[in-house]
Order: sequence, then C-alpha cells, then structure tokens
Amino acid sequence: MYGGRGAPSQEDLRHGATGAIAIISTVNETIDSAVMDAAGPGLRIVANCAVGYDNVDLAAANERDVLVSNTPGVLDKATADVAFGLLLATARRIVEADHHIRTHPDWHWGPREFLGRDLSAGTTLGIVGMGRIGFEMARSATAFDMRVLAYDPRPLDRRSVDLGVVAADLETVLASSDAITLHCPLTPQTRHLMNERTLALMKQGAVLVNTARGPLVDEAALHRVLVSGQLSGAGLDVFEDEPRIYPGLVELANVVLLPHIASAGDHTRGAMALLAIDNVRHCLEGRPLPTPVGCVPDQR
Repeated sequence: MYGGRGAPSQEDLRHGATGAIAIISTVNETIDSAVMDAAGPGLRIVANCAVGYDNVDLAAANERDVLVSNTPGVLDKATADVAFGLLLATARRIVEADHHIRTHPDWHWGPREFLGRDLSAGTTLGIVGMGRIGFEMARSATAFDMRVLAYDPRPLDRRSVDLGVVAADLETVLASSDAITLHCPLTPQTRHLMNERTLALMKQGAVLVNTARGPLVDEAALHRVLVSGQLSGAGLDVFEDEPRIYPGLVELANVVLLPHIASAGDHTRGAMALLAIDNVRHCLEGRPLPTPVGCVPDQR
C-alpha cells in the first residue's frame, strides 16, 4: 500500500510492488498489468480497500493467476450517511447559507432567504443501484417518510420490498423523483449513465447526489443543467477525473463538493483495512477469500 499523499505515479507503484506477494490497494492506485509484472510471479493477491474495484485490471489478474478482493459490507452505512448528508445539504442549501452568514455579517432573516426543497412526506427519492449502500440509503429515506423508487438491473430483494421500495425502469425513476442518488458500480455500460439525455429526463428542480464513482456522471452535461435551472443542485463526493473537477462546477453555489470521503469514518476505515488484511491472510494460508471479486481464478 502506497503511503504518500494523493495518487502515486505508476512508476512509484511499479517500484513499490517489486517482489510483492500481496498488494493492498486503494481507489487512488491503478493496479494494471505493468504493476503486477513488477511484483513478479510471486504475486498472489490484490486486496482492494474499497467496494469498487475498477482501478484493478481484472483481466490481467486472471491471466497471472492473481486473486482480487474488495471490502463490501463494512462501509455501507457510512457511505449512505454521507450521501444522505449531501442530499440534505444540497436540497436545503445548507452550505450556501453557511457561506453567506460567514461572509455577510449584516445578514438578515427573510421569508424567502435560502428557500430550499423539503425532504419529507410527499417527496420521492430515486435510487440508481439497489445494492447494500442503496438499501441503507432507502432506510434513511423511509425514516424521513420519503417515497423511494429504485432502478437496478436485478430484481429487488425481499428486504427492499418489505421496506416499501418500488422498482421501476431508469426513465421512470429519473422522471418521477425529486432527488436522484447513484449507488451503482462503474462499468463500460454505466460510464456517463447521467448524460445530456438522462439528466434532461429528471424533474425540474431535482437534486443529483453521487457518492459512487465519478465517471457515472458527465460533469460538463451536469454543469449545463445546473446553470439552466433544470436541476436545483448537486452533491458530489466523487469526480469524473479525480482530483480534477470540471471548472464550472466549482464556481456554482448550488453544488456541494466533498473530497471522496464517504467512507471516511474512523471505525469504517479501520474495518476496511482489517477486511483487506483478512483477505490477504486467507490467500496466503490457502483458504477461500472472505470477499473475492471479478474474473479471478479458482480459490487456492
């Protein structure tokens, strides 16, 4: 695992991986064929300390008989909490109001000052991706008496149905929801899932939240619908080309930006690290991995 600040260069990764039998990676680090080859034939596992694993070349791992794991389950609630926090902050214009009161000592109360959107009974939350994190988001929304629509290629599980979540196609979810929150993986099919066409399908004045993967959203298209007023705001914890952010988004007061911290709870980050280590230990002891992913060889 790279110990420096920010994303390491591929040269740093290749150098650090030399001779490794296990690599513990984070979303900052691209573990490609060159990094695996730098480790050499003794490399047994890449344990990614995240739920997503699009930073790991699964095909290269499979070709080299290298196992890949991730850390699902331990960060679901923490990530959903931040997503719901972004939803509240954006819909109720909390960050805008905070900035205003800090920069305007002569501020005054007014009946229309920082008028936002209510999140309560009669409001619909649309969830795109009803996995573990999507389910936790639905639990939070129902606690606020919100109606929950969800799109997922798979049928809803029993607990989601029991919670009152209603399944619908993507177009219906986008057109019917006062807020959309993304909780799906990044794949070739979901890259720019939110684009000029799909953003235009969202309700006038709706809010978009993304704590999943940045490239799910075409940031230039998002900027256009925010400027036009089609959407009233957006809350983003991830970005299309981190750490770069589309310049226009930074300039908008109705966008809340976070530096990819949805899992950054002290207990949660510790649990993620322990699960990654546990996967490495199981691999080296010849036992099945607790949380294997992707196109990996048979457990050994």
